[in-house]
Amino acid sequence: MSKIPVYFMPGLAASAAIFERIQLPEADFETHLLEWEIPLVKESLDDYAKRIALKIKKESPVLIGVSFGGILVQEMAKHIDARKVIIISSVKSNLEFPRRMKIAKTTKAYKLIPMSLILNLENLAKFSFGSKINHRLKLYEKFLSVRDIGYLEWAVEKVILWDRTVVDESVIHIHGDMDDVFPIKYIKECTVVEGGTHIMILNKYRWFNANLGAIILGANTTVD
Repeated sequence: MSKIPVYFMPGLAASAAIFERIQLPEADFETHLLEWEIPLVKESLDDYAKRIALKIKKESPVLIGVSFGGILVQEMAKHIDARKVIIISSVKSNLEFPRRMKIAKTTKAYKLIPMSLILNLENLAKFSFGSKINHRLKLYEKFLSVRDIGYLEWAVEKVILWDRTVVDESVIHIHGDMDDVFPIKYIKECTVVEGGTHIMILNKYRWFNANLGAIILGANTTVD
């Protein structure tokens, strides 16, 4: 029996290196890592999804996306025949956005975010924000691959303005109960990872290695 192709899409501005510790059984799966590309001028999310979908050469793939990558793979699934779509630390529609994101959409406050600050995380690390913050900054510094202001402005806008209101019931959703970007209280119908934060793809990799293969195959999983 041929192996199941699995394509991984990282989160906003992140490198596919975030999946470096994720291991699927090689006898059953072949993994492919997708990377972000700089969007074209005024490119819609749908057109961008079509463009990234062209990189998928295998038939009937499994699409796995983290955070904004989870939004993107759902849009990509409109244009290819995906075996399964799995999202991690993401949302299935804009109805699962936290209140602050809904307000940002109404007020267009997202346009005021200083993208240059995101591009200079090293400067933030010089200040003492506590061990957890500094640890997260180091992770972001390591895995942030797209340091382009145009991309960041485009990506933040596409997340905030995502217009999906009807959930695709076939989407498999894995979410941490300590996610501070998309709080669990707004999320419906998901597999909950206890202690999982928004970056749990990095620090809960053991959970994913123990469960992800079975989730793809549709078998029962353990959540611990």
